[in-house]
Amino acid sequence: MSGRAHHGHDHHGESPTDVALERGAAHALEVGTGVAQRITWLHADLADWVPVAASFDLVSAQFMHLPKVQRELLHRRLAEAVAPGGTLLVVGHHPSDLQTTMARPSVPELLFTASDVATSLAPDQWVTLVDEARARPTLDPNGRTTTAHDAVLRAQRRG
Repeated sequence: MSGRAHHGHDHHGESPTDVALERGAAHALEVGTGVAQRITWLHADLADWVPVAASFDLVSAQFMHLPKVQRELLHRRLAEAVAPGGTLLVVGHHPSDLQTTMARPSVPELLFTASDVATSLAPDQWVTLVDEARARPTLDPNGRTTTAHDAVLRAQRRG
């Protein structure tokens, strides 16, 4: 949940799993006064769900690893949902993680770079603010310290 929930903005959360929605709702209640009442939770299959065009100030997709064709369709739909002046934030496991000891999908096409997403955005409609493989220290499944990389794209829709 973004920090904007503290400032009276309405929020909309979607997930294909009840667990994610339950965690989000519990966190909203922890945040306090009125936040939970300003969030709409929707259980949806994001591969089929089509959001209302140009209706959200922030659209965030975190670690959604689908086959390339489905992922590109989802990212396109999510980008279309961003209102003029709004932000698209996409984060996922970077393909370089396949060269580490991190547990990652054995199907390389499920991983992507931020540039993969950025090139799908029309340059006359979008400004790319962040396009990087952000390194972060973490522990692998065997408890060894390693460096994982997250593909991070932050783009703003032109007003």
